[in-house]
Amino acid sequence: MRLICTCIALCLLSLPASAQEKFKEVGPIKEIPLKVTDLKKPLDYLEHVDALFAKRCTVCHSGNIKEGKLDLGSYETLMRGGKSGDVVKPGKSQDSILYKAVQRTHRRPMPPKGDEPCTQEEVALIKLWIDDGAKAPKNIKPPKEIFVTPPPSNVNPVRAVAVSPDKNIVAGARGNQIHIYDAGSGAHVRTLVSPGLKTKEGKDVKAAHISLVESMCWSPDGKYLVSGSFREITIWEAATGEERHKIKGFAHIVVAMTFSPDGKFLGVAGGSPTADGEVKIFDVGTWALKLDLKNCHSDTVYGLSFSPELQVPAPGEKLPDPNAKNPPKIKTVPAYMLATCSADKFVKVWNLPDGKAVKSFEGHTHHVLDVGWASDGKLLASAGADNTVKIWDFEKGEQARTINAHGKQVTRLMFIGKKAEFLTCGGDNAVKKFNATNGGNTGNYAGGTDFIYAIGTSPDGAVIVAGGQDGIVRVYNGTNSQLTRSLLPPDAQPPMKQEEKKK
Repeated sequence: MRLICTCIALCLLSLPASAQEKFKEVGPIKEIPLKVTDLKKPLDYLEHVDALFAKRCTVCHSGNIKEGKLDLGSYETLMRGGKSGDVVKPGKSQDSILYKAVQRTHRRPMPPKGDEPCTQEEVALIKLWIDDGAKAPKNIKPPKEIFVTPPPSNVNPVRAVAVSPDKNIVAGARGNQIHIYDAGSGAHVRTLVSPGLKTKEGKDVKAAHISLVESMCWSPDGKYLVSGSFREITIWEAATGEERHKIKGFAHIVVAMTFSPDGKFLGVAGGSPTADGEVKIFDVGTWALKLDLKNCHSDTVYGLSFSPELQVPAPGEKLPDPNAKNPPKIKTVPAYMLATCSADKFVKVWNLPDGKAVKSFEGHTHHVLDVGWASDGKLLASAGADNTVKIWDFEKGEQARTINAHGKQVTRLMFIGKKAEFLTCGGDNAVKKFNATNGGNTGNYAGGTDFIYAIGTSPDGAVIVAGGQDGIVRVYNGTNSQLTRSLLPPDAQPPMKQEEKKK
């Protein structure tokens, strides 16, 4: 917007005085009465309001440019508001920032100072729409149903890996398959198959999901392995490999998931790219939806992490006076906070179970692809497509340090049990270990030959796994960083080396 205004100012220098008159700064736009009966067509958001935004506002408030974090690209994003909160209060134009902005009585008028203001008729139309209830658009066609197909046989990246809590089993998601291995011997134990899986045309698919498996996690008690794909997650009985439950209806690809430390809740993340982030919390066992964090981010949520367990006052209890000499004891119940990160470049923290926003951290210059919470609850770490890891002091609400972690984007980040150390992997084929308290690089795990998407670790850090574009699951000794196994399913041929390809 600054560039646009600068161009306008430069152009004005060459305009005659008469042509400059309409660009002179103006005060409040004089109100004119407008009634629904004055319109040629019934008042409709798309027909009247959205068309006005397209003409006046969306150059600065849609797509990749969202001045004041306000997106006027759709009714949903408009009603979500911006940096100053809600901009529309249905039925109350005089209390709505949007109306005051176009009427030029707000401290930040729209269009901004120097640009041609809205006409009386345009301002009256905004006022009429708000006072009429700021109704959503009518006759919107439902989005077309999307049917995914199995990936081609030569498309088999490892997008997710997981290590069982007892560190005996490694799960690797290769393409749309999930393979289970013995961590010690590397022997293939089984391949997980979802029964009755079919394509739109009715063709049987022998795989875990129809589309690529994008995320995976193990429950703390080792009972469940959960996998995520396009618009669905599947809960598997870890001991037998049987499918126990499937949850569908997610907005887009499920790119991240994690269990709470006590194993009672499952957090699932994803969302429609450039539109809405999606975070849902489920009750483990019943798999009932406990919380839907709607509009938590303005883009895909790529990572989430539960805080260490907190103790909060039980219902009906009140916190005692901190200055009291002998404060009374109160009953407490366990609770958590949840950290999320998104392509919108933010890391945010939410209270559970009410879903209220607690804090927001801003500093990455590109998508934030993962987030982890240290076991002491004092530090958060976030991985970015800007090749960095940022460490955040939760109490102070500020950045503690930046680590230039990888030569390309940092795709995943995972704290190791209760240690202050965390693992990262990235597009530079590398897997690394860092200390969150001082930012030091404490380990490097060699062997990757292509872009690495996923990492996993046992709670004690003794077994570390990684997977990427080359389709191989690599197992490392977490103590000495040595590569111990390179795992492939029985029917897969080892990828050819570059020297062999040239022959």
